[in-house]
Amino acid sequence: MNNTRFGFVLAVGLAFVIVGLSAFTVNERDLAIKLRFGEVRQAQYEPGLKFKIPVIETVRKFPRRILKIDDAPQEVFTLDRQNMTVDFFVKWRIVDEVRFYTSTGGSQQAAVDRLREIIKNSVVTEFGKRSTREAISVERMELMRDMLALARPTAEGLGVELVDFRVKQVEFVARVRESVYEQMRAERQQLATQTRAEGREAAALITSTAEKDRTVILADANRQGQIIRGEGDARSAEIYADAFNKDPEFYAFYRSINAYKNSIGKQGDVLVLDPNNEFFRYLNRSDGGQ
Repeated sequence: MNNTRFGFVLAVGLAFVIVGLSAFTVNERDLAIKLRFGEVRQAQYEPGLKFKIPVIETVRKFPRRILKIDDAPQEVFTLDRQNMTVDFFVKWRIVDEVRFYTSTGGSQQAAVDRLREIIKNSVVTEFGKRSTREAISVERMELMRDMLALARPTAEGLGVELVDFRVKQVEFVARVRESVYEQMRAERQQLATQTRAEGREAAALITSTAEKDRTVILADANRQGQIIRGEGDARSAEIYADAFNKDPEFYAFYRSINAYKNSIGKQGDVLVLDPNNEFFRYLNRSDGGQ
């Protein structure tokens, strides 16, 4: 009885061991392949509980998530042979687990090393197609798109996809940085000088035009003023003439009164005239006589 019970427990335990060695799980964050003596037997597993033959078959798992390569800055030469350093990073992921295993032996580090060389070759090639000015001023998205397009087909041979390629910084190496900056400053100075000269020319043109307009306006104003004054003087003379013709005696009297007001009665005035002078005509007739 005890032997039977022991045999049952042993069988159950052995069954659990076999099941434990046979079962494996695949979650949504992993890619998995099943190998038999190193040969891929099955791949593209859906998440869940799976089984394999113990000892004979093994399972390799790889991350499904996006991975990142943030390498040291890479030295490159531009089309005009200027030395620059490019700081960049790349995001990638495994999309074909079978190809990834066969091309890299399933080693993520081996894949990173291969990708690093592919990416550096892409960076060197794309910067080598551009002059220094283009490398600095070209649209950054265009440059990254070209580098990604060049590296992506080669990366696909490893069973991986390059998701994103970003250039963080482009710098001249120390030995050429100052000369390039000096050249850029000289170009900016030349442009500034040209702009100031064009500004002075435009200002002189505006000033001369304004001065000409001012002269014309003043001349027209003076001409109009002379015409108006002439018309006023003519009208005044006409009014005086009409008044004189209507009552010459009153007009003479009025003129004499104004002359008296302007000549006599101010402090310090001295007037030496013959009392019978025509100037005192109306004063001498203040008694009302003719």
